[in-house]
Amino acid sequence: MLQEVVRLTVSLTVHEGQLDAFHAVTRAMTNGSDAEPGTFGYEWFAHQNGKQFRLVETYINAAAVEAHFLGPVVQEWVPRLAAVCTVDAMEFYGDPGPVVSQMAAGFGAVEFKYLTGISR
Repeated sequence: MLQEVVRLTVSLTVHEGQLDAFHAVTRAMTNGSDAEPGTFGYEWFAHQNGKQFRLVETYINAAAVEAHFLGPVVQEWVPRLAAVCTVDAMEFYGDPGPVVSQMAAGFGAVEFKYLTGISR
């Protein structure tokens, strides 16, 4: 059901001299997310300036987002990511559930609840 899908975007700026370390962490995070059954999408995008990046995540439902946040990608790799970049913004599209909402509040996360739409 479309309204159960949860999307998440994270905007990041890499610290000076940390681009190689950033790429290594993103590869590990992507590999870990690929192993999670409730992850529909986990994609990194680079701005042309080479310093700003956007992570776009898509999950089957709030339980899958919670499993991701409580799993090794977030628990082990996000602290390593935070050492090499700054989280500029985090936005949820759909309801991530109370556990994830509380965990993401420290990053200043904003939530947009589902209204209506189509997806193919």
